[in-house]
Amino acid sequence: MGLLRGVARTAVVAGTATAVSNRVSRRQAGRWAEQDSQQYAEQQQYAQPPPPPAGTATDTKLDQLQQLGELKQQGVLTDAEFEAQKARILAS
Repeated sequence: MGLLRGVARTAVVAGTATAVSNRVSRRQAGRWAEQDSQQYAEQQQYAQPPPPPAGTATDTKLDQLQQLGELKQQGVLTDAEFEAQKARILAS
């Protein structure tokens, strides 16, 4: 009986140690994953250029189209030249 009791005690201690070790490993892995995700988010924040101010591209296009229209009204541009330049501005 003494041998059986010693084997049982060893099994319980080994099982407890394994459970504790697994729990510690999972907790550490969770902490490392959280740190990695935070560092990745910070890197992405600094890697991306700031967005352009809203409406800037649209305002520029409108200004260019107005100038183009004025040139057409003044007779500087032909209809074909006007249409070609308008298409270029709108495509950009």
